[in-house]
Amino acid sequence: MTTNTIDIASKLRGRPREFDMDAALDQALRVFSERGYHAASISELTEAMSLTAGSVYKAFGDKRGVFLAAFDRYRRVRQRLIDEVLAKAPNAHEKLRILVTFFAEASCGEIGRRGCLVVGSATELALFDEEVASRVGVAFDFDERRILELIRLGQTDGSVATHVDPESTACALLALTKGMRVIGKTGRKTEHMLAAAEAAMKLLN
Repeated sequence: MTTNTIDIASKLRGRPREFDMDAALDQALRVFSERGYHAASISELTEAMSLTAGSVYKAFGDKRGVFLAAFDRYRRVRQRLIDEVLAKAPNAHEKLRILVTFFAEASCGEIGRRGCLVVGSATELALFDEEVASRVGVAFDFDERRILELIRLGQTDGSVATHVDPESTACALLALTKGMRVIGKTGRKTEHMLAAAEAAMKLLN
């Protein structure tokens, strides 16, 4: 549990829960993803979260507190979704295909234009906010490590070519999947992004 989450929990402890925290953060996520951190105003956040400004300040302290809590919520939800889809694959190569396809599909149409909060934070805030930079770094490291472990598993189960260099290929796939979320902001079509995912999978051959 992060320090920010602990702080929020301590503020809420000892009094009845006045709102659904996860539902409120999901709405804050939408605002931050669409508008970016700096362009998102407290009035937009309170309206989206269906809360008064007083409730927001009491629970989160300020806009940055809302953002950090939303960031953590975003990562938890995304990782749960990814874990669920990866569990369906019969081998490591298919897990990697599902993973790359997951990011490709998230980079299409309206969802793609909304963007990724982690990638958006890397470009908008990481240079100026050490705590956000740390969170982004942890998120990227986690994603790269998962890809690396799947490549190594694939080389063990025979589904990934043994001549593939695990470390460099994991970094390349990380860059490709994060890059998908960036160009997805321009409203790319599904067929284009899925074709990109197929091209990325050739790195494993």
